[in-house]
Amino acid sequence: MKTRVVILAGGEGTRLSVLTAKRAKPAVPFAGKYRIIDFALSNCVNSGLVDVMVLAQYRPHSLVEHIGAGGPWDLNRDFTGGVRIYTPYTTRNETAWYSGTADAVQRNFSFIKQSRPELVLILSGDHIYAMNYASMIAFHNEHDADLTIAAIRVPMEEASRFGILQVDESSHVVDFVEKPANPPSNLANMGVYLFRLEVLNQALLEDHFRSDSSHDFGKDILPRLVREGKTRVYAFPYSGYWVDVGTLYSYWQAHMDLLQPEPPINLRDRAWIIHTRTEERPPARILRGAQVWDSLISDGCVIEPGAIVERSVLSPGVVVRSGAQVRESILLTDTEVAPGARVERSIVDKRVWIAENAWLGDIQADPLRDGFALVGKNTRLPAGIRLEPGTVVGTDVIPSDFESLVVSRGQTILTKRKPYEI
Repeated sequence: MKTRVVILAGGEGTRLSVLTAKRAKPAVPFAGKYRIIDFALSNCVNSGLVDVMVLAQYRPHSLVEHIGAGGPWDLNRDFTGGVRIYTPYTTRNETAWYSGTADAVQRNFSFIKQSRPELVLILSGDHIYAMNYASMIAFHNEHDADLTIAAIRVPMEEASRFGILQVDESSHVVDFVEKPANPPSNLANMGVYLFRLEVLNQALLEDHFRSDSSHDFGKDILPRLVREGKTRVYAFPYSGYWVDVGTLYSYWQAHMDLLQPEPPINLRDRAWIIHTRTEERPPARILRGAQVWDSLISDGCVIEPGAIVERSVLSPGVVVRSGAQVRESILLTDTEVAPGARVERSIVDKRVWIAENAWLGDIQADPLRDGFALVGKNTRLPAGIRLEPGTVVGTDVIPSDFESLVVSRGQTILTKRKPYEI
């Protein structure tokens, strides 16, 4: 059956703090060389789905530049599908911003139905997983479903963070509750929805005129369709690796998962390639005397003699100078760690200068309880600075913005310069 894919990629991602200060959440770098949205796009192509719409909203520039015409995913097509990026627009009756995920789809529905699909697959652009959507489509057809929701079992103690489904013995959904305080089960909504076109059209139209709706799939449309009982809703069981990297801890932990001896998601699987727009960089260079283990080192990185990199992920162009130490940290593109600096359980954005003898984070800290040392894009840290766990340094900060060489837990340092001075 002809299927059109709609990827929701407008998330502001406020829980990722400074990582989303200048980019949308799906455009946040991941695993050294990728962006988060690469996983949804690659799943589409690997599943044989090549008619893809991306609905962007918050700071779409990085996303638009990264996806471009879709070449890395073989989606640069004109007549047989391809990828198109849609951003909010104003009309005489509507404001520019989407009020929810369902509103984003509803306001672009005229574009969705142009290719006359029979099915519409709606995806979140900010999840890490490898899933064959063709299996879900086959399941949907076999059950003669109107709507199929991909679902995964999560630890019971985490179930309150998700939309929770209850199903009968035939996988028919009999109840759906969004983020319940006392979850009735641990079967969680993955944010992957397969609709028959006419069912989606009717559901969006009815929701559009409801004044009590927040116009969101998880909060409004899915619970209502299940509760009313007129729509055949089924749950497609998924048992692979899946994570919503919506918090700093889940983002960091997903990277640490990749450093296990046998990672739960295989980025080296040639039968299921995660495609991306690769930067043109020379091979990584690790000099004699450097110590590197259990890490992902991207192209263009340089690890000098005497440097230590342990259980960390380095994006393209990262330089770790002699005597510097990086442990259980994520360093994004073109960051440089000066001699004598220590970076431990920290997350550092692009083009950051970590000066001599700086100390970020603490390898002894509990990342879930204490948090991370977090540094925003284009920042220059002063020599000898101490960033304790749970501190935040914003984007474009320079040494003169610091009033002390110790930044204590809970503190946030922002630049004092005006936007036109940066």
